[in-house]
Amino acid sequence: MDVNRITSSNILNTQAKSVQGKTPNTFEQVGQTFQEALDNLSKTQVNSDELIQKLAQGEDVDIHTAMIAAEQTDVNFRIAVAIRDKLVDAYREIMRMAV
Repeated sequence: MDVNRITSSNILNTQAKSVQGKTPNTFEQVGQTFQEALDNLSKTQVNSDELIQKLAQGEDVDIHTAMIAAEQTDVNFRIAVAIRDKLVDAYREIMRMAV
């Protein structure tokens, strides 16, 4: 009967291999999510600015459409800031870890 000895180094090596396989994909997903949030923010901001400028110039724009676009920009900005804050918190937590 062949029984392998269980040691902490075997467990750590197995966990390290598992983490190494998942880490780049996870980081890419976080980066992609943040990039999508920033792209969405940029698009809504451009749309909102255009509508507000047209409204200010007296063009035929419904005020409620301009206000909705401005609120969408505000919501997207708050989401981007919240994601940034969480990333900074995660970075600080990682830096506090003992190696």
